[in-house]
Amino acid sequence: MHSTQPALPFSKALRRRWARSGSLLCVGLDPDLRRMPAHLRERSDAIFTFCKAIVDATHDLACAFKPQIAYFASARAEEQLEELARYIKATYPEVILVLDAKRGDIGPTAEHYAREAFERYQADAVTLSPYLGSDSIEPFLSYRGKGALILCRTSNPGGSDVQFLDCGGTPVFEVVAQMVAQRWNALGQCGLVVGATFPKELGRVRQIVGDMPLLVPGIGTQGGDIEATVLGGKTEEGGMMINSSRAILYAGDGEDFAHAARQVALETRDAINRYR
Repeated sequence: MHSTQPALPFSKALRRRWARSGSLLCVGLDPDLRRMPAHLRERSDAIFTFCKAIVDATHDLACAFKPQIAYFASARAEEQLEELARYIKATYPEVILVLDAKRGDIGPTAEHYAREAFERYQADAVTLSPYLGSDSIEPFLSYRGKGALILCRTSNPGGSDVQFLDCGGTPVFEVVAQMVAQRWNALGQCGLVVGATFPKELGRVRQIVGDMPLLVPGIGTQGGDIEATVLGGKTEEGGMMINSSRAILYAGDGEDFAHAARQVALETRDAINRYR
């Protein structure tokens, strides 16, 4: 097992964050230079500066932050992501840091992906694909206490192409939920990614997995229904990290963009809490 350990295991840290923050909101960090305020775009550290301002403005409203690695990598800004991760862990260590990477590979490649997520970026949890099976997940689970969030019923319509395929009377997404809950979660490190855009399936996944944490994308610009999402997936302790990215990040395009982001984050958190 690896020695890089969180102060608290992911599942315990998440439950504590739900309790202390009173929030199920996850703020997604998808920095797109083309959509940033004009006064930031020419800065060499524009992505870090933008995301840091969002983090500072919303940290007390969120249970988690979720940087999407592709937005950083495509802009050659991995070092800015490292700096952002260090800043979040040093300044707001109680907020869960989820690296949205959707990795899925085996052997030494998976081991290096795990090192990237948990050592380079200090993530508390990372999103993963189940398609290559258990040996693609094991390198991440070898970081005891870190979280593995497995794609199950994703928020995009095309996810149905595979996730609704019939497996002996059971759709693929339910097979994944059962497999993760019954076989992969022996150490309590797993969660599932289930889209708010499919609240019926979200409720079904909750029935299958008990109180396992769910990362729930799809509200905000994707149009997921907050009431149906919360009622379908909540648990007594919280149960969900309900993600909103672009609706919060790009709420304003002037120098007061962080204030505008905070207002939308506050409205979103309160809308979620109305149905808890």
